[in-house]
Amino acid sequence: MSITLAGHPVGPKQPLLLLCGPDVIEAEDFTLRHAKRVAELSQKLGVPVAFKCSFDKANRTSVSAFRGPGLEEGVRVLARVKKDVGLPILTDVHDVSQVARVAEVADIIQVPAFLCRQTDLVVAVAKSGRGVNLKKGQFVAPLDMVHQAKKAFSTGNQNVLVTERGASFGYHNLVVDMRGFLLLREAGLATCFDATHSVQLPSAGDGQTAGERKFVSLLARSAAAAGIDALFAEVHEDPDRAKCDGPCSLTFEQLEATVREVLAIRRALGHQA
Repeated sequence: MSITLAGHPVGPKQPLLLLCGPDVIEAEDFTLRHAKRVAELSQKLGVPVAFKCSFDKANRTSVSAFRGPGLEEGVRVLARVKKDVGLPILTDVHDVSQVARVAEVADIIQVPAFLCRQTDLVVAVAKSGRGVNLKKGQFVAPLDMVHQAKKAFSTGNQNVLVTERGASFGYHNLVVDMRGFLLLREAGLATCFDATHSVQLPSAGDGQTAGERKFVSLLARSAAAAGIDALFAEVHEDPDRAKCDGPCSLTFEQLEATVREVLAIRRALGHQA
């Protein structure tokens, strides 16, 4: 199934769509600086991109964890990214009340993994008319996402992407079942792989999410071979000092190398890079 996200065709035989940026808005200048580097990477690699960044990390392990600037300030910063840097925007919502405001700036609205079964939220996001990115919950089987996608389709919005980000495997661990990409594709859904959240070790860092960055490229290559239409990755200029999800995030150099590997695999398989 081919869809359109942020003005770009996404699906079989279409160019890979890259969804990337820092996990959360840490500051306005920080966000603009990262957006400019994402734009440069897009031009360098010749791939379409949407800038991903969250205004609120509502699902945190600890009450003291950094969450971001909140809805109004976040939307203002993302609007400046769109105006000054010229990139389409992807950001997530956690409540129906946020959708209309976010839709004023976002080209793609993301439903977080833990909220992927919330019918009212999925429907509201789809009704906004923006592209929809449904993160597959860590507790959801791949084909169960067909039912969540149908909730979005029921509004008449067909521009729905389903993103794999790993499944819970015991405590503090995620695994990625590569069979899921084929199952989702056979079900007619456009698919994305979240390469950085998939290496999380949830809540394993004594109130923080830990992660194993060294496995990001390995899993991204595997997902490319399994068949994906888009790649999601979080990137940070200094991941070890990131305020959120640093252990999972890539440097810009690591992201470039990973995307080049993914594109090479897609070319070898006969996809448009």
